[in-house]
Amino acid sequence: MSRLEVLKTYKIFIGGKFPRTESGRYYQPMVNKKPLGNVCLSSRKDFRNAVVAARSACGGWRSATAYNKSQILYRIAEMLEGRKAQFIEELIQQGLSKPQASKEVEFSIDRLIYYAGWCDKYQQVFSSVNPVASNHFNFSSLEPMGVVAIIAPAESALLGLITMVAAAIAGGNTCVVLAAEQFPLSAITFAEVVATSDVPAGVINILTGVKSELLSQFASHMDVNALVFCDNLTHEIEQIQRIATENLKRIILRTDGNWTHDSHENPYYIADMQEVKTTWHPIEVIGGTGSGY
Repeated sequence: MSRLEVLKTYKIFIGGKFPRTESGRYYQPMVNKKPLGNVCLSSRKDFRNAVVAARSACGGWRSATAYNKSQILYRIAEMLEGRKAQFIEELIQQGLSKPQASKEVEFSIDRLIYYAGWCDKYQQVFSSVNPVASNHFNFSSLEPMGVVAIIAPAESALLGLITMVAAAIAGGNTCVVLAAEQFPLSAITFAEVVATSDVPAGVINILTGVKSELLSQFASHMDVNALVFCDNLTHEIEQIQRIATENLKRIILRTDGNWTHDSHENPYYIADMQEVKTTWHPIEVIGGTGSGY
């Protein structure tokens, strides 16, 4: 008699832990009529829990040194390198050929190294001393927005997700990610890498589930500062742009599906998830008793 395969249960990743969805719902993504596993169908409550975890981690991650952020991103790449074979196998399960899967994993590792290198450089590139017509210095520098929600691309289950996560956390943000609905395996396995890579709990949170159920929640949550949407579906873009006006949430669109292209190695991806802070400082004392303006 043939035996039934015991499918792996892929749990979600919130606050450095792997809880099951509070809804108790699961789904089985299929490739070639074969189920890939038992995957959590995340609820709105799961998303709210993930946002709370991300917000709680904001202060510590924002204040971490650029060097430390770079070390941690590099450590994620090291751990991913050590589990390369597993990621390749999972991507093959999700329908990629072996050469395609190998290329996706190798690009993912290199992409993490790329953004690790920018952690201590983007401030120098994008900050400035501004000319003013008064007796002041005027400085502009970048500060992380806070909590960034990311809708990962369906066409690049690993590389697209890693690109946007790396850019977000390199700039001091924390994030909540919704993995590709039909290809979620490598996203949760990536969460296992994150959990063992010195990343503070709550900095990266990964959910699985149906995009149509959670999209409006990602756009409307009042404690999410920016939403990165990695798709080119016009009706969904219009939906999130309309909902996001309620709290002036920044919407960042990534519609180019070729995630192996050099254009996705870009320091502007970090800058897009930053706020500009401008500081005025007097440079002349008038009358010996105080500052000018």
